[in-house]
Amino acid sequence: GAGKWGQALHFALSQKQKCLITSRTKRDIENFVDLDTALKCDFLVIAIPAQEIRAWLKNNFKFNNHKILVASKGIEASSGEFLNEIYADFVPEKNIGFISGPSFAAEVIQGLPCALVLNSSSKELYDEFEPFFPNFIKTYYSDDVIGAEVAGAYKNVLAIASGICEGLNLGKNAQASLISRGLVEMQRFGKHFGAKKSSFVGLSGAGDLFLTASSTMSRNYRVGLGLAENKSLEDILEELGEVAEGVKTSEAIYNLSSKHEIYTPIAKEVKLVLDGKNPLDSLKDLLSN
Repeated sequence: GAGKWGQALHFALSQKQKCLITSRTKRDIENFVDLDTALKCDFLVIAIPAQEIRAWLKNNFKFNNHKILVASKGIEASSGEFLNEIYADFVPEKNIGFISGPSFAAEVIQGLPCALVLNSSSKELYDEFEPFFPNFIKTYYSDDVIGAEVAGAYKNVLAIASGICEGLNLGKNAQASLISRGLVEMQRFGKHFGAKKSSFVGLSGAGDLFLTASSTMSRNYRVGLGLAENKSLEDILEELGEVAEGVKTSEAIYNLSSKHEIYTPIAKEVKLVLDGKNPLDSLKDLLSN
């Protein structure tokens, strides 16, 4: 994938070795190749939007003992499946890992320092990928794949909520309260699916959440700002010109929470606001329940 995140990772991974990049449409990027050429590589980093991954794998991918890092974050809205569940139909567990942690593409592509977690059931996979990363990215290993998945998906929904809070001029007290309670909510949701508590207080959870829910560099945060201004979702996304994963992920979390009876009030209100509920009504409901 050659969106902003894909291009940023291509830049980072090109510091120590030749790194190819591909996309659905041809881009004027150094070392851009067609998909068939890219899939001949032994090591792949896949940065395709979460909602498009299943179709892409079905239509384009044939496993050939690849070692894969997934750089997408989200939960499939149509099925409620996590990305590791989708990939399980196409790639053995020992061959795949998931990137998590605070990492705006715009800063990575400038070579600014950051830290990432490579999550996989296979420490050997981490050991193979770790040397590829440049000196300005510190990497850590975790075997808590589901924790990384939940945190990476959920933080985008909470970023929308935080953007709404900022757009309504509710103040920094309210925003800090929202983000910290959102972290508790994210952890509660993850615990139901077997995630480790430690993942939510580290880079994958708190780190990525604090970054995404506090800056206009975040697409999802900007969605929240737009909603607070009573813009239509269609206009917001058109103006954004990029995929905001939190929009579809909010639907998936809402459905999963309803199905498994998990208490997720902030994510619920984000889903309802995206469906047209007045943000001020959501604020009243959050304060009263």
